[in-house]
Amino acid sequence: MAAPDEVTAGRPPELLRLSGGVSLLRRRTSHTVALNKAVRANLDHLRPWLEWAAEAPSRARTAELTRAGAAAWEAGTDFMYLVVPDAEPGRVIGASGLHGRIGPGALEIGYWVGARYVGRGIATTAAEALTSAALALPGIVRVEIRCDQANGASAAVPRKLGYRLDRIARAAVRAPAETGRQQIWVKERPSPDQQSGPDQQPDQQTNRQTNRQTNRQTDRQTDR
Repeated sequence: MAAPDEVTAGRPPELLRLSGGVSLLRRRTSHTVALNKAVRANLDHLRPWLEWAAEAPSRARTAELTRAGAAAWEAGTDFMYLVVPDAEPGRVIGASGLHGRIGPGALEIGYWVGARYVGRGIATTAAEALTSAALALPGIVRVEIRCDQANGASAAVPRKLGYRLDRIARAAVRAPAETGRQQIWVKERPSPDQQSGPDQQPDQQTNRQTNRQTNRQTDRQTDR
C-alpha cells in the first residue's frame, strides 16, 4: 500500500535503454560533477524555456538538488533520470524525469537535451520510454507533458508519441520565451476493453484485420 505522500507504490526501472546508443539512468549523487558541467554548458540553450536556467548553478547547488531527487525517488514522488551515452556513461547530455506534481494517479514528464544533441530524436525516445514506464506503475493511469504554446520543439514530442492535446491553460510566465499559455498533452492507460486480448471474438479480429488493410491502402494513397 502506498504511503500518504507516494504517487505510486511501485518504482520505475533505474536504467532504460533507448535507441541511438543512449540510455536513461537514474540520477545519483555520483553524477553531480557531470550534470553540473552539462547544465552550465547549455544555459543559453535552456534559458528561454526553463526558469531554473536563469543562473549558472554551483556544484554545491547541483549536489543539493541531486540529493533531493534521490530522496524523492525513495519516497515515490519523483523519478529523476539523466541521458547518458552508452559508450560514455559518465557523461551527461540531457535529463528527464517523472514528476508527481499534477495530482493523484498521474505523472508529468519533463525533459531537456543538450544543444549539440538536438534533432536526433533523443527527447522523443526518452519520453516514449518514460511514458511506458509510468503507465506500468501501480496506481498511475495518466501521463502528461506540459509546455509553453510557443515551444514548438517541445510540443512535437507528445504529438509524435500520440498524446492528446487536452487543453491550453493560463500559466505564470517564468522564463523569457514563455507566453503564459501552456499546452497540456495527455496519454492515459487503455481500459481493459480497449486492449487486445486472446478472448477476442473472431468477428472482432476480422474487423481489426479489415481496418488495418484499409488503413494501409489509405496510407499508400496519402504517400503518393
